[in-house]
Amino acid sequence: MVIEVNDKNFDEVLAAAKTPVMVDFWAVWCGPCRMLSPLVDEMAEKFDGRLTVAKCNVDDAAEVPSRYGIRNIPTLLFFKNGELVDRTVGALPKPELEAKINNLF
Repeated sequence: MVIEVNDKNFDEVLAAAKTPVMVDFWAVWCGPCRMLSPLVDEMAEKFDGRLTVAKCNVDDAAEVPSRYGIRNIPTLLFFKNGELVDRTVGALPKPELEAKINNLF
């Protein structure tokens, strides 16, 4: 399951997560974001119960992307115990994304 996050609920979702969290920062108009989105959805299903997956539309949120220095999309942020531990910018291949997720456990 993928959770939609924004400026209002981001901190709450991050604090409530009992698992590592991956956040996809994206926008409707972004071609690479549309390429990455099905892979993010697939990872949410594959790691269900072990990974919290969230998507943040940068057109609907300004404060959170600014706080984390999101300047290019798609950007994936990886959190463990509420702390930012890794990030990627741009679309990435499935094996690389899976490896980054597995490093969270």
